[in-house]
Formats: sequence, C-alpha cells, structure tokens
Amino acid sequence: MRIVLWVLVFITWSFGMQVHYLQWKKGMTFSDYMQERNIPVSLLHSISKEDQKFLLEIRNDYRYYELVDEDGTLEQSLIPISKEMQLHIFRKKGSHDYGFDIIPIHYSNKAYFGKLTIVSNPYSDAVDTTGYPLVAKRLSMALKGVVDTGKLHQGDEIDFLYTQRTRLGVPYTPPLIKVIRLDSGKHEKFIYVDEDGYGYDELGKQVAYTVTGKKKVVYTRRVKGHKKGSRFGMPLRHIRITSSFSYRRWHPILHRYRPHHGTDFGARRGTPLLAVNDGKVVYAGWMHGYGRVVKIKHAGGYVSLYAHQSRIRVKRGQYVRKGQIIGYVGSSGRSTGPHLHFGLMKNGRWIDPMKVLRKKSVGGTFVLKKFTKYETVKTTKYRKVEIKGAEENKKRLEAYLIDNAPSYIWKKERFEGRLKDEEVLEDDE
Repeated sequence: MRIVLWVLVFITWSFGMQVHYLQWKKGMTFSDYMQERNIPVSLLHSISKEDQKFLLEIRNDYRYYELVDEDGTLEQSLIPISKEMQLHIFRKKGSHDYGFDIIPIHYSNKAYFGKLTIVSNPYSDAVDTTGYPLVAKRLSMALKGVVDTGKLHQGDEIDFLYTQRTRLGVPYTPPLIKVIRLDSGKHEKFIYVDEDGYGYDELGKQVAYTVTGKKKVVYTRRVKGHKKGSRFGMPLRHIRITSSFSYRRWHPILHRYRPHHGTDFGARRGTPLLAVNDGKVVYAGWMHGYGRVVKIKHAGGYVSLYAHQSRIRVKRGQYVRKGQIIGYVGSSGRSTGPHLHFGLMKNGRWIDPMKVLRKKSVGGTFVLKKFTKYETVKTTKYRKVEIKGAEENKKRLEAYLIDNAPSYIWKKERFEGRLKDEEVLEDDE
C-alpha cells in the first residue's frame, strides 16, 4: 500500500478519506492512543523491546497526522518522537491488523527573503510586516549587540534571508535567519547570523567580548577535597568516543534509522565506570537492549544512564559520589562489542551528554579556602567568527534584492488547506 498525502483533495473526493492534524493529549500513553483508535493490542506485542522504549519519547507538545476513512477508521498515523524521526502506524491492506515502523520525518527546507521599513523599531515593525512574532524575535536576537537599534531612523530598510522547514506545507520549526542587510540610505551594513541565532558584523577575525562576573578573593593556599555542585565529570578516565548523540542514526545491528539518545565510549571489557556526579541510584539491573544498566538521579533534574555493563557494583537506592565506581564496561544486551552507552536526561528529555560533561572534573578536586569578599571583575576574551555559508548567503540576499519581492512563508493564507510537501508512506507489503 502506498499513499501520497500531498494529494489530499484527490484522496478526499475519491475515497472519502481525511487528514487530521492533532496535538498529543497531555498524559496520554501509546496504549491509550491504541485503545482510542480501536487498534488491536497485537500491534503492541509485535513491537520489539528495542523499539518499545521510543514510545515513551512522545511529548505533550508534539503534533501528529492521521489519515482516516469515511467511517472514521484509522488508516495511517505519523507521530513524531524527535525533530528527525517519527512513528508510522498503518493499516495493512485487506486486513484489520496494523503495522508499525520508525521512519525519518520528511520535510522541505527552503530559503526566503524578508523586507521591512523602520517605522517604530525592528521588533514591532517585523510583527506588523510579517504577522509572525517568532521571526521578529529571531531578528531582534540577531541584531542585539551588533546594532544600536535605538539609533535607527524611520525609513531605514532591513532585508534578511532566512530558511524555513515545512512539513506538508505547514511551518515545522522556527525560521532561521542567515544574513541581514541594514540600509540607511547613506550606509549599508551586513550582519551574518550563526546557527544559534547570534549576529556578527565580522567574519574570520578574532572578536573581543567582555565577561562580567563576581570574583571571590581567597587565600592562596589550596587543599584537596571534593567539590560539590552541578559540574559533571566523565564516566570513564580515558575518553574515546565511538558514536555521538543523534536524533537520526543508522543502527549497526538493526540496519535501520533509529534515534541514538546518548554517546558511546569505546573501552576494554572490565574498565571501571564512574558516576558523573553525586546522586541516588534509581535503577540497577537488566533493561532490554541496553543489557545491564545503572541509572542515577542527580540534582537539577538530571538522570544519567550507563548501559551494556559486564558487572554492576551498586544497588538501587544507594547514594553515590562523583567519580565513584558504579560498574564495569561490557557488551551485555544489544551490542557489537565492549563499550559504554551513556545517556543523560534533563527534566525527562534526552540531551547531548557532551554539552554537559567536563573532562577535568572526575573524582576529587583541589578547592580554594573560604572566600572572604567579592569583587566585580571584567574579563576580555576572544573568539574567531566562522559561519558556514556566510558569503554564499550574502550573495543570495543580494540576488533577492534585485527582484525586490519579499516572500513570507509564515503568512497563514499561503499554506492553509495546502499540502505542498510530498511525503510517501509505505508499509511492509
């Protein structure tokens, strides 16, 4: 069975089918969803233990698609579990049974040209021009620290190039501004925007920036001790990363795309595993494809996971210190060889561990003696501005300026009722 959702009108007229765009109900489980849609429980039994863990990744704020027939029977469902992957539920041809798979999300990513004239300020004028506060927020963020917007005059022009992901014709993620041009009539200035949304008026140069903070004045003597706090150490003393965190990775055993919610560290069997921070062991035992697993709850909403262990050294309910040995490297569960799969959650959501872990914070540390007073200090640091594709984006913006025809993808009337992005869904038959 092959259904092309972008021909919605044809499907609706010819077969009486409809596409619904819904939001996942708060507190609803995948089992609840199956019961509401009259999906046989045999579908849940057919899902492998390895894939069942991804059913827990559905968030209340996720929106999903359903294709239903004229009787209201579910034919297909696409339910996101991350920015890149989604659950695919489909009714098998000529049967009341359903199939299940995890597939990449198909979306379109295009570049567009925005243009506005200053009347009040960039944020308000962007909202008035585009009708979309989020793009105004992104524009203001890129200008902050680079342009004194209070000195802009009425009639000054702001042009910008941005990209927009759309899924079935509807904006899928916030727009990403790539480059901005300011034109006051007398002067022209280009601002290049990095992937985090911050703007720079220089490229390839060392740019100075100032960090202001409180400095603690202490005695020069230092003593060895354990420093508590939010700094996370590494789970191994010697680090060798073999696979990084990814929302969409080709699985070496299943030979399919699957999310990889963690970092894999290569190490010999029996290598000690270290707690990355103080915490309480909330799980210690066997966990499906992860094999022998230890989970530790830390302050600040963090939970760390250590999988594929050969031997576990801690028990559930036990409190551990940062740097304490909690187990040993192995290849239990679904594994191609000895390694540590390390996962880290923040408030119930998987995050990239390497953005939190610190290489020099394992075990005991040297701490300064008690602080006696505080001083406000300013430190000058330097960073090299390198933005991939910056010059190409500038040329594209200049080309749009020749045509001088803005295209606002966020305008509601541009996508309401249209499914422009082709998305072909297939089952196993």
